[in-house]
Amino acid sequence: MIRRSFFARSVHEVAEELIGATFLVDGVGGKIVEVEAYHHEDPAAHGYGGRTERNATMFGPPGHAYVYRSYGIHWCVNFVCEPEGVADAVLIRALEPTHELGLMRRRRRVDDERLLCSGPGRLCQALAITGAHDGRALDQPPFRLEPRTEKPQVVRGPRVGISRATDLPWRYGLAGSRYLSRTLRPA
Repeated sequence: MIRRSFFARSVHEVAEELIGATFLVDGVGGKIVEVEAYHHEDPAAHGYGGRTERNATMFGPPGHAYVYRSYGIHWCVNFVCEPEGVADAVLIRALEPTHELGLMRRRRRVDDERLLCSGPGRLCQALAITGAHDGRALDQPPFRLEPRTEKPQVVRGPRVGISRATDLPWRYGLAGSRYLSRTLRPA
């Protein structure tokens, strides 16, 4: 199991090493195939402008979930990194679903396996992640994170769905995965 101490280091190291890890919420989930790194000096990061009620979890201890609602529509889950007080996090963008696909299909109301967890909002809906999960430790139930069993080929490219710092190659994905939220073209 991945412990909180895993996250107490560079957001970029953590992001790359999460590719291929298994992420479960109450036994539902799969293999992480796409993430994005957000650094505290990055104008696209929620913590860039300082601590607020909404982003307070980002400034907390590493190894906790930072969950927020995007555009008032869907939930997004991030893993807090770096030492406490540094607002760095990894956004989990996509999973290859491997555990409890039937339950994910019912929650998402889609049959296409590829569409269950390809995108941060879809992923949270499939795993039933909500604001109630914000601040929860990633090495405690309902979460379970298992390290990858082999080192995968990871590709990097620009992040998507943001309007600032769009050129930074801080999106990491599993090369050749059909479960990515969008095609990943290396920077």
